Amino acid sequence: MTQASAETPQASAPLQAGAPILRRQNLRLFVSARMAMTFAMQMQNVAIGWYVYALTNDPLSLGLVGLAQFLPAILFILATGHAADRFDRRHVVIVCLVAQALASIALLPVIFSASPKVWPIYAIVFALGSARSFSQPALAALLPDIVSLDAFPRAVALSTSSLQAATIVGPAVGGLLLAWNGVALFCLAATLNAIAALLIAGVTARPARRDPNEATGLKRLLAGFSYLRGNRFLLGAISLDLFAVLFGGVTALLPIFARDILQVGPAGLGLLRSGPAMGAVIVGLILARHPLRRSVGAIMLWSVAAYGVATIVFAFSTSIWLSVTAMIAFGGFDMISMVIRQTMVQLGTPEAMRGRVSAINHVFIGASNQLGDFESSVAAVFLGAAGAAIFGGVGALLVVAFWAWRFPELRRADRLE
Repeated sequence: MTQASAETPQASAPLQAGAPILRRQNLRLFVSARMAMTFAMQMQNVAIGWYVYALTNDPLSLGLVGLAQFLPAILFILATGHAADRFDRRHVVIVCLVAQALASIALLPVIFSASPKVWPIYAIVFALGSARSFSQPALAALLPDIVSLDAFPRAVALSTSSLQAATIVGPAVGGLLLAWNGVALFCLAATLNAIAALLIAGVTARPARRDPNEATGLKRLLAGFSYLRGNRFLLGAISLDLFAVLFGGVTALLPIFARDILQVGPAGLGLLRSGPAMGAVIVGLILARHPLRRSVGAIMLWSVAAYGVATIVFAFSTSIWLSVTAMIAFGGFDMISMVIRQTMVQLGTPEAMRGRVSAINHVFIGASNQLGDFESSVAAVFLGAAGAAIFGGVGALLVVAFWAWRFPELRRADRLE
């Protein structure tokens, strides 16, 4: 397979800075596909977490769900980046979406059997994680082929905020469907992934430029690592997210807070899961209209610090509304650092290795989320859910302080370019 081929001038014309951000059909299809697949994933994650905790009553089991989603990103990191740079990125995403739809259907006989076992759920979650580990680098590398680089920061903000909009609705709908009919939930997830595949099939993109002098074999596979090792600016930005969210994330603990601390049930769990996305959508839409211009490095560091403070507030809360408010702030500050980081990675990476660097970035994001879920669940075994959240928030603040000292390039970063 080769990267996207010939297309009409109307379809391929780049989105210019200052033009309406959704003027081009390609971007509309791309954004709609991301919304559909994210809606399915978030809705399904609520159900998986609920069923696993109901089967085990063990906080560690929730961490194992996150670990099962994260491990494929590490195991296949060389292959995922190579696939995104070697093959048509649209085709890579389509195959992965079909695999995710099939995995959703496979969960039905496992979860709703007369005597369900937890290990087959972990196995299917591992398969879902494997598909996502290939699709995410390809999606990230595809976006710059759809819009011009001048408009790219706004496109990132819009794409990410629309993704977060799906993350608002997905968990809420997931919680309601979970209380009504779990079978319908997984069938809807499979349908949405299939729709996303059809939308991506309609996207056209500029053909990727290849570097004829690029190394082959193992050196080609490792080129993304070599590039990041020599670029402390990007390395600092990516690793800041890894360690801050590794400590500060509380997503895996939300079923415990919903059932045992706040006592709000599945519907409340869906609301808590939607909180971060609410904040992210608000901030993302603002950034899509008014992109950051100056002092982006300092803004990124302060945003991650505020993210840690929001985690601490959530840990002490015994009110569902204060908890949701803390989750909204949590997501809003995370969105600021996310847009800065994603724009830096794509604009600062040569096109020929964008997929491989995106694969590394995906691993770091996965580590900060799924591995962070595992860390917080292990901490909850020893400290309790609230204690684990306090520990994570303080850890995130310490990470920001250390990174500000260790990577002065971040403090001094002025513009996204």
